[in-house]
Amino acid sequence: MVQKYETVFIATPVLSETQMKEAVAKYTKLIEENGGKVVYEEDWGLRQLAYPIQHKTTGFYYLIEFEADTQFVATLETQYHRDERIIRYLTVALDKDAAAYAEKRRANKAAKAAASDAPIVEE
Repeated sequence: MVQKYETVFIATPVLSETQMKEAVAKYTKLIEENGGKVVYEEDWGLRQLAYPIQHKTTGFYYLIEFEADTQFVATLETQYHRDERIIRYLTVALDKDAAAYAEKRRANKAAKAAASDAPIVEE
């Protein structure tokens, strides 16, 4: 059965931008290779952690929204657990209300981005 999911992972702050992109590519490819579909991705960047994790106080946050078979989440989280670049992760199944909220959030973000790209007209 196909379900909508949202996963957020925190990567260690010592990664370069290239290494972070490689980590993201690895997980999006894993989703697609296992019959899933990546719906949305968002880089939240380097952020302060609420508490130290493995003696680190910051980390790179990344969100992936995807659709996949229900058994796939265990595979994804096993890969997170084995990857030394990932210090924390959380995957949640989206019910219809959460999926609608996520879609609305994406639309609002796109509208704000479009508005900021619009030329400023002076009278």
